[in-house]
Formats: sequence, structure tokens, C-alpha cells
Amino acid sequence: QVQLVESGPGLVKPSQTLSLTCTASGGSITTNSYYWSWIRQPPGKGLEWMGAIIYTGSAYYSTSLKSRTSISRDTSKNQFTLQLSSVTPEDTAVYYCARAVVILGGAMDYWGKGTLVTVSS
Repeated sequence: QVQLVESGPGLVKPSQTLSLTCTASGGSITTNSYYWSWIRQPPGKGLEWMGAIIYTGSAYYSTSLKSRTSISRDTSKNQFTLQLSSVTPEDTAVYYCARAVVILGGAMDYWGKGTLVTVSS
């Protein structure tokens, strides 16, 4: 059973960098069958895929967020991290990490519970 737990500050000031970590257990983030993804959901809006990191360590990003997003990993801790720079109040959202299955076309089979990040001064 895979478990994913998001962690990081719940409040970030405008123009700063949001940084969240997802700790995975029950499965290695270096396994070549999965992408490890970040998704967010602003209040009252739908889910937005932000990006993912694959077993090689290569990362892929949403076109709309690419200029501000970076995803990295620490394989020794089985963690992957999201950084979103130059945040504004529009980046306020519940942020989720999830595992996407390659052979299922990227469908997500395990999700973290999500963490609310509020961007406010």
C-alpha cells in the first residue's frame, strides 16, 4: 500500500517561493512504472496538474506554470519536492501529490490527503 504525505508551510507571502515535499512510503519513487506528480485545486475550482518527476529524475511541467515550477527529488528519503516561485494570491490552493501509472496513461492511483497553502501578506 502506497502512502503519500505532503508537508510544508501553510502560509506563504506574495512574491515568495512555495516549497512542498511529498514523502512516499510503500513504493520507491525510482520505480520505472510511475510518474510522481503534483496537482492543485484552488478554492471553488477544478484540479490542475502542475508537473511530475519520473524514475530517471527528469521533470515535466504544465505549460502554464513551467516558468515558475521546479520539481526535484531526494531518493535517499523517497521524497519529491515542488517549488513554485513568485506566488500570488491566485496560487492559493490545496496542493496534492499523487502517483501516476505509466501503463494506465498517467491515471493517478494513489493520492496524498492534500495540504492547503494560502498566499497572503
